[in-house]
Amino acid sequence: MKVCVLVLGLSLVLTVCVARSPYQAVLQHSRIRGRAQGPNVCAMQLLKGTNKKYFTNCKQWYHRKICGKPTVISYDCCPGYEKIAGEKGCPAALPLVNIYNTLGVVGASTTQMYSERAQLKEEVEGPGSFTFFAPSNEAWAALPTEILDALVSNVNIELLNTLHYHMVTGRLTSEELRHGSSFVSMYQDFHVHIHHYNNGIVTVNCARLIKPDQHATNGIVHVVDRVITAISNNMNTLIDVDDDLETLRMAIAAAGLTNILENEGQYTIFAPTNEAFEKIPEETLNRILGDPVALRDLLNYHILKHMQCAESIVSGTPMETLQGTVLEVGCDGDQMTLNGRAIITKKDHLGTNGVIHYINELLIPDSAKVLLELADGSSVATATKLFVEAGLSSHLTGSEALTMLTPLDDAFNGRDTTMTPDMKKLMTDHILKGQLTSKSLYHNQELETLGGIKLRVFVYRNNLCIENACIAAHDKTGRYASMFTVDKVLAPPMGTVMDVLKSEGRFSVLVGAVQTAGMTELLNQQGALTLFAPTNEAFNALPRADLNRLMRDPQQLSTLLRLHLREGILVSGGVGSHTRVQPLQGEKLELGVRNYTVYVNKVPLAHADLMATNGVVHAVDAIIKPLPLKVDREQNDGPATAFRPVASSRVDTKSFRNNVMFQKVVRSRSSRTMTQ
Repeated sequence: MKVCVLVLGLSLVLTVCVARSPYQAVLQHSRIRGRAQGPNVCAMQLLKGTNKKYFTNCKQWYHRKICGKPTVISYDCCPGYEKIAGEKGCPAALPLVNIYNTLGVVGASTTQMYSERAQLKEEVEGPGSFTFFAPSNEAWAALPTEILDALVSNVNIELLNTLHYHMVTGRLTSEELRHGSSFVSMYQDFHVHIHHYNNGIVTVNCARLIKPDQHATNGIVHVVDRVITAISNNMNTLIDVDDDLETLRMAIAAAGLTNILENEGQYTIFAPTNEAFEKIPEETLNRILGDPVALRDLLNYHILKHMQCAESIVSGTPMETLQGTVLEVGCDGDQMTLNGRAIITKKDHLGTNGVIHYINELLIPDSAKVLLELADGSSVATATKLFVEAGLSSHLTGSEALTMLTPLDDAFNGRDTTMTPDMKKLMTDHILKGQLTSKSLYHNQELETLGGIKLRVFVYRNNLCIENACIAAHDKTGRYASMFTVDKVLAPPMGTVMDVLKSEGRFSVLVGAVQTAGMTELLNQQGALTLFAPTNEAFNALPRADLNRLMRDPQQLSTLLRLHLREGILVSGGVGSHTRVQPLQGEKLELGVRNYTVYVNKVPLAHADLMATNGVVHAVDAIIKPLPLKVDREQNDGPATAFRPVASSRVDTKSFRNNVMFQKVVRSRSSRTMTQ
């Protein structure tokens, strides 16, 4: 079994290496997938409920979906081959005949019939070399009745001209139909426009080649899925003459983009209709239309740098716009989608320099929005409401250079969101002066808020945090201001570490211990500390006699407290799955995260991120103890160390469970007893 998989894998690699074009690559992949059915069999993806078939690549083969809809595998003869009754696969090459007769055997018999009516038969039967993009039978049937009637009622002019537009002088294989190329047709020298996409789909004037490379004695036939029409106008002209795009036309002129749409190029415009503009609040629309920078960004956000026909899309794909950001262009069944929404009402309106797809909703990029608009429709509704209630709307809708720290809705769970003076001050401190990007932030940088306080930046391997709040999503950069989505409500620093301890009754025993140990100055002085602060509950869990002795011994208290204290500020968001920190005394502490709870040496943090001007306090409800030696060896950051001598491992089990400090207390007590 492994050998078979290996051989198939090598075959696919070789296929990619020797394939001369994207279409040839998917064709050869389809050949490999179909060869178990016999020679010259191609595995095709058939879209359920339709007759649409696609040659398959690796991704599509395993996903079995086109445009989000399920497919089944259909085994068909590869181009140029046919079945023989009683034999496996498609062993026989199709007879090499002229173009007229080839049309009859490749699913283009309607084109063959119209060729005869238009007196084109003699031309495509006779000498010469032609490329015929022949509409399939289904393509003719899909034409609106009035158009088809107009063609067949004037076969010597209209129908003949239409067929000639599908023809090019010379034999052009799929290999020569290169992306972005164009060829002079046999109708008044109008060009046909070719696009050969990376997924193997080839189009002519946005019609998909469904049976390419059907060779004939006097040329080649490519069967296409629609009847194509001559293109004579550029995209600017197309927009000019369409009353449904009147607002867009005025916006393009105001933004100075007319030249781009008149010049040569290969663009895709997602053109908002008048209806799309009317859906936007009048205040927002007037602001953007009156701001040349925002207007240009908005329009460029609707233009792709390349031409993308609807038939080339088989799954969602990010595509860069002229504005510099991306749109996800995808499909859902027969509907083309933008950013996952089916808002495209008309597809493939072709110009000489690109294609227009009509949309019924205006796409507003972040770069054209004010802060309040950046926050709209995302998971920060609670914070947005509080900013407004705090009277900060003028900042959120104005032209100040600001950065808004916006907590996720979940960050407010269990929190009283009543607007009080304190809440107003807190929300004001969530807005920073200056328009920032997260990429420009650095460790220990200080940022000033509208409330006038300074916030610190902490850079960790796994996170970027401003005080206790870590950035939880990509920046949103607006017209004047930016929005950082953060995972927590900001906790501005409130006094020193010692002040934080004194402000909460649950640390009263710890405060006494700090004072007895002579560490008050350390916790008050400038610096950067992280304290895993034992609560009263943690101390009261000790035997009463041991606690009393401990609280009377400054040296032992200092040893204990320094095991809980480290230099540098580590907020909970900076803890990864395996974080080690060196306390002021003792061996490294192991930190990790399980079920959204941070643990230090297997002790959970009861309350994280009490921010201080000189550090951060994390409350723990148990005294932190050194980890057992085995765990310590296995989780060591550095190279494995030699196994400890046997003598060093002869430690009483109870001592293992206790803190090193307590071992010293016991030894000190024993020593006094022996002296007595």
